[in-house]
Formats: sequence, structure tokens, C-alpha cells
Amino acid sequence: MTGDALRDRSVVVTGGGTGIGRATALAFADEGARVLVVGRSADRLAGTAGLHPAIRACPADISAAGAEDLIVDAAVRELGGIDVLVNNAVTMNSAPLGRIGRDITRAQVETNLLAPLFLTQRALPLLEAAKGLVINVTTAGNQRGWPGHSVYGATKAGLDFFTRTWALELAPRGIRVAGVSPGPVETPIGEHSGLDAAAVAVMRDRQRARVPLGRVGQPEEVAWWLVNLARPEASFATGLIVAVDGGAGIVF
Repeated sequence: MTGDALRDRSVVVTGGGTGIGRATALAFADEGARVLVVGRSADRLAGTAGLHPAIRACPADISAAGAEDLIVDAAVRELGGIDVLVNNAVTMNSAPLGRIGRDITRAQVETNLLAPLFLTQRALPLLEAAKGLVINVTTAGNQRGWPGHSVYGATKAGLDFFTRTWALELAPRGIRVAGVSPGPVETPIGEHSGLDAAAVAVMRDRQRARVPLGRVGQPEEVAWWLVNLARPEASFATGLIVAVDGGAGIVF
């Protein structure tokens, strides 16, 4: 889908170097938006930026102290402000209770939960000026137990809570907040989870078996929902979390 419904809107996408983040940046740019992608890998961000002239790159570790200032300053410089903030960056490590390390836990909490908190907080003046939108990308996996992923799931459940709470807090300021909760999606999960190729293949097979539609989703299928939440026609929607999971969340 292409058009100009979001022409000249300013969009920041964290975790924009691969997967859902890359697809989201391209989908917004195709709708006429100016996009800033944020991530640790300058090379991957450059790959995303090379897909469309309206996409700019901001290499940054969102979990680092002061990253929120760097990102917001870049958004003002490159885009002129922020109309839509997509909190998408994530890290995931698999370990059952009894083998969970403190450093790995801290990294997941800082990237998946604290970074969105402090980036959104820092961006509030720009979002308020724009009567803008925050979209948190969470996971359908936090709706049930997920052995080996208790920390990751907890951070995403926390992000769901942020979504609902911020929607109430920010509505008087004209800012909407929503979430998109993907199920299994074809992304480079091994890079974010530390799993090797064989373990990823096993995980994918198990995921397909649980999805009523019988397949893993594509990043573009998630990006479609992110873009449409930003459309003027969605302006009465806030506090919702949309599951894009092939029906996995309704399986008993």
C-alpha cells in the first residue's frame, strides 16, 4: 500500500535496522512520512535508510544513559519533531529459572522496558505539540507461560501496562498511546535471543504448531497495523493493544 495519508508526519522507530522495525519504517515512508530509524548497528540502519529517501538513521544504544537526549535531538534536527514514536527495539535471552544471569536480565529490562519509558518521557513536549501517538511493540507471548523466557515476557507485560497507563495519563495532553502485540514473525530472532540456528528452527516449528493459521507472520503484516494506528481515521483509539498473532493468543 502506498499513498500520502501520513505525508510530512515525523516518525521515530527504534530497532529500525531489521525485521518489524525495518518494515515499519518503510511502510511509514511509503505513506509520505519522514522517518528516523534508531538502533545499535550503523550498517543495518544504513540498509534501512537505503530503501527510501525519506528514511534517516540514528545509530544509538537506546539502553545507554543519555540515549533519549541523543535520539530526540536527532529527531528535531532530521525530522523537525516527533508525531509518532514507535518503541520497537528489543533484546531477548532464553534461560529457565535457576540459570538466569543478572547481567542478561539487566540488559533485557533496560532495553525492553526502561529505554521506552525514558525515551517516551523525553519526547513528551514534542508529542504534545503534535497531538501525537506512541506505539509500543510488545508480544503475544506474554499472555501465557513461556518456559525459558520469564524475564523477556515480564518486560513485555510491563510494556503493556505502560501502554494502558500512559493512555490515561496522556489523553488530557492530546497524546494517544497504543500497542501492537505480534505473535511469531519471521525476524532474525537468533540475533536478539542468543539462540543458534538449530534452536531457532525448533522454536519456529513449535510456534507454527500453535498458530491456528498454520504459519509464521511477516514483518510487513505487523507494520500495516502500526501505520494504520497512526492514520487520522484511528484518532479515537487509545489504550488498545492489537494482537497480530495468527490467532495464537486464543488457543487454550
